[in-house]
Amino acid sequence: MSRKAYLILENGIVFEGESFGAEKETMGELVFTTAMTGYLETLTDPSYYGQVVLQTFPLIGNYGVIPADFETDTPVLKGYIVREWCQAPSNFRCEGQLDAFLKEKGVPGICGIDTRALTRIVREYGVLNCKIQYKPDTTDEEMAALKAYTIKDAVESTTCSEQEVFMPEGEEKYNVVLMDFGAKHNIGRELNKRGCKLTVVPAHTSAEEILALDPDGIMLSNGPGDPAENVQVIEELKKLCAANIPIFGICLGHQLLALAQGGKTAKLHYGHRGANQPVKELSSGRVFITSQNHGYAVVSDSLHEGAEVSFVNGNDGTCEGVVYSNMPAFSVQFHPEACGGPQETSFLFDKFMDMIKENK
Repeated sequence: MSRKAYLILENGIVFEGESFGAEKETMGELVFTTAMTGYLETLTDPSYYGQVVLQTFPLIGNYGVIPADFETDTPVLKGYIVREWCQAPSNFRCEGQLDAFLKEKGVPGICGIDTRALTRIVREYGVLNCKIQYKPDTTDEEMAALKAYTIKDAVESTTCSEQEVFMPEGEEKYNVVLMDFGAKHNIGRELNKRGCKLTVVPAHTSAEEILALDPDGIMLSNGPGDPAENVQVIEELKKLCAANIPIFGICLGHQLLALAQGGKTAKLHYGHRGANQPVKELSSGRVFITSQNHGYAVVSDSLHEGAEVSFVNGNDGTCEGVVYSNMPAFSVQFHPEACGGPQETSFLFDKFMDMIKENK
């Protein structure tokens, strides 16, 4: 029989459920994702560092655990919340159960609660801190600690520890450096697929070290946390922007590039997370359905001359992309590599290849 577990929100609301996954208490920033598939990619996405992830889709785990779909080797999220987890997964690629995977990776979970009601609370109050524990009561000291919780050193905690090279599937056409701020594996796969020799470097790598690799292009990855916290990275990006080398930024990389060019970022009420986020391309008027995972956005009005908004969110109008006329660079807030999720914006990797070809 499962052990009772309790989800405590910083505003005092308590949900009673059952424990699954690793049996340990945890505290983090509560966020929700509306994705109906791709729970393995969600669990292994470094952008969820420091967060407790709530799945709005009611049944999770029905195709089991498939290591080939992981976006990083070790999950960094603080906890996992589902309505129901599937105990009998069925898929020809399945190599295990969700509960066993969470136990192995040390990720605590809670199930059996009304996830839709919980989502409505987050939408109303905004992002809240929460705690998974095994007693219904919380002391004043524990509640004070919960309210004080903040995510710190997110990029430093998720970037790679050393430089690594990944060769393309076929002919080597381009030499690309990927700055790893908490990168998803599939960004590298998309670049390798297009003939790029990929050198992945830690986030703290200097501009001089990157330029010494003689890159044809520079990729700025996704990642977790407050973009403005990465002061040193932003300073190095300013130097790279002056080098006239094509740059493509995704998610956190998009935000950091805007900050390096004098823009500003702001925290969203509850963020955009899921595989069904609409974005509108302003040049064509076309709407794309995209995969997203972010809690901050570039402030459109903060962009300086030479930077122009290229995509906006179809729901709230926030900035989803920027093109730069003062340098060969562009960036998007959403995930064009989109695993799991829609892949209709993967053409942006081809745009990056064209930019590199023209620059050479």
